[in-house]
Amino acid sequence: MRKAALNYVHKLAQQDERVLFIGSDLGPGVLEAMKQEIPDRFFMEGVSEQHIIGMAAGLAMEGFIPFVNTIATFLTRRCYEQVALDLCLQNLPVRLIANGGGVVYAPLGPTHLAVEDIGILRTLPNMTIVAPCDADEMNRFMPQTLDWPHPIYIRLAKGGDAIVSKPEHGFEIGRAILLREPGTGLFVTTGVMTQVALQAAQKIEEESGISCGVLHVHTIKPLDMATLGHWLPKVEAVVTVEEHTRIGGLGSAVLEFCSDEMPEQASKIYRIGIPDRFADRYGNQNSLLAHWGIEVDALCAAMVQKLQKS
Repeated sequence: MRKAALNYVHKLAQQDERVLFIGSDLGPGVLEAMKQEIPDRFFMEGVSEQHIIGMAAGLAMEGFIPFVNTIATFLTRRCYEQVALDLCLQNLPVRLIANGGGVVYAPLGPTHLAVEDIGILRTLPNMTIVAPCDADEMNRFMPQTLDWPHPIYIRLAKGGDAIVSKPEHGFEIGRAILLREPGTGLFVTTGVMTQVALQAAQKIEEESGISCGVLHVHTIKPLDMATLGHWLPKVEAVVTVEEHTRIGGLGSAVLEFCSDEMPEQASKIYRIGIPDRFADRYGNQNSLLAHWGIEVDALCAAMVQKLQKS
């Protein structure tokens, strides 16, 4: 997914002279072809994340479309003030490409886990937050970054993930995609957790005969309230799934929508996400997700239990 995003930055730079790339201490080889072909629009800064946000803001004010790439925790925790004041307050077209959304960097411990990044940025006016489910969807999304007038946070997974999106679904910022038609239950997901939800929906149907849909909310902000408003009343139970703390992310956004617009639907919703505590163990991404109950069997159990209570 990261390779798809960065390769598309090079492609966009070939098409549009406003596009440039800014990296922060990413090491040799990153976008080497772009560096050789368009050196005046390729910048690799050091370990200076706040600086590159301010640098990108200044270049955006001069008419450029900067694509900034570094580790997700450094773009959010470390640069929050710069993102808020330099990008969002000025409403500038800077694109933040965030490596390692969620617990991709699990072996490095809690300092590198981007588990509250969506919640941090969702509070900022003008910010757009997008989490594609696979590399193909990333390729359909990236062309739209040229003309989107606001800052965008692009949450990347680890790469090498299965392709579950389909070309016929297209991609539109702010428009969720129904990947599986619901019966009595509906999983509402984002990013690569959509892949886990699809597996869970298939397993539930095979083992219990219960039909569950999967709504892929690739854009967490702005939230697709129209699509949620259409599907929530049609099902008996909704399970939100995210590789993010249960506070402030997709599940919170869905509940906030229900509270404001459809309060009668809120009781249907069960949220699956990371508990409200720092990681207390090391491992790989899958081992941490399993520890927190963010895996296929746990999704199945949560949906069945929620349906039984409905």
